[in-house]
Amino acid sequence: MSTTAIKPRRSLIFVPGNKPEWFPKALKYGADIVCVDIEDAIAPSQKNSAREKTLALFDQDIDIAAPECIVRINNLRSVDGLRDVIAILERTRPPPALMLTKVKSRDEVCQLDELLSMPPHDAIRFHVIIETNDGLEAAYEIARSSKRIDSLLFGGVDMSAELRTNLEWENLLYARSRVVHAAAGAGIDLLDVPSLDLDDLKSLEHSARASADLGFTGKAAIHPRQVPIINACFSPSTEAVSEAQKIVNAFESSEDGLVVVDGKLLERPVLRSMYRILAIAEQNS
Repeated sequence: MSTTAIKPRRSLIFVPGNKPEWFPKALKYGADIVCVDIEDAIAPSQKNSAREKTLALFDQDIDIAAPECIVRINNLRSVDGLRDVIAILERTRPPPALMLTKVKSRDEVCQLDELLSMPPHDAIRFHVIIETNDGLEAAYEIARSSKRIDSLLFGGVDMSAELRTNLEWENLLYARSRVVHAAAGAGIDLLDVPSLDLDDLKSLEHSARASADLGFTGKAAIHPRQVPIINACFSPSTEAVSEAQKIVNAFESSEDGLVVVDGKLLERPVLRSMYRILAIAEQNS
């Protein structure tokens, strides 16, 4: 099995769309994804200006060795969201990927997929935020609604408000688990909500490791100093890489669907996770 299509999506950092000069700096922060935000980070009076400045960033060549670059657009059910889509359709060099916000149903994703069906827009990838009750209920269907989708993101801030709770990790365990189920079912990545306390790096590490244990593949950041901690929490350890290689070798040298490694009986579906570990380790070595 080839692992070249597997990309590390351990960390994502946001850049406000009205500060285009921050974009080149953000590409050097070490995050796997850089997201230019023209939604929550932008006041209503600045939306038009931020949209123009953000889309202009992609008129220039971006090093393919740089992080994945995406644009967080406004809610597709809003006027600003529709303006974002129209502006993207008018570009001959559109952003390589879009982050879709406040998605409530698979129909929203399918409609945008269809609108972007012609070159050069047919290559645009999607990253979808699950941050509403309706979106949580439909998460499994949303995750499988388009082949463009590379990841889901858990929008814990809005979700906690809808669930009438706060951002404490344990309070959102049920919602997180639903989104893990959806992302795993579609075979796509899943990033957790950013930690908002910039001074509490210990809490950041605790929540990142808990999310990794639950099945998340990464976490968003709002400050560069959060990125190294997040990358470490979502990177396989030396021991995990060694075990993954041993399991892959065992299956590749056997014609059976079952192998025994270190006294443990393993079935072939476990290979999917092992290949992922090896691919991420290779690309970050």
